[in-house]
Amino acid sequence: MGDNKVIIYTAVWCGFCHAAKDYLTKLAVDFEDRDVEKNPKFGEEAVEKSSQRGIPVIDIAGDIIIGFDRPKIDAALAKHQLIKT
Repeated sequence: MGDNKVIIYTAVWCGFCHAAKDYLTKLAVDFEDRDVEKNPKFGEEAVEKSSQRGIPVIDIAGDIIIGFDRPKIDAALAKHQLIKT
């Protein structure tokens, strides 16, 4: 994966967070799950990156995606060559 990294800011109760994580797993994309409820610093990071308080916030090598937006996720993964074939 090189220097590229995928981070997803989530909470256990968030259905769209689960959908996003399931989607990344299905695509065999490695990601770090940061639970904003277990660690408030992760919540602060998510707000800094996205300028809003909703989740999921997905950071794909610096490209910030708010919510489970499959076309944007696919585009960012392709841009950073993170989709494994």
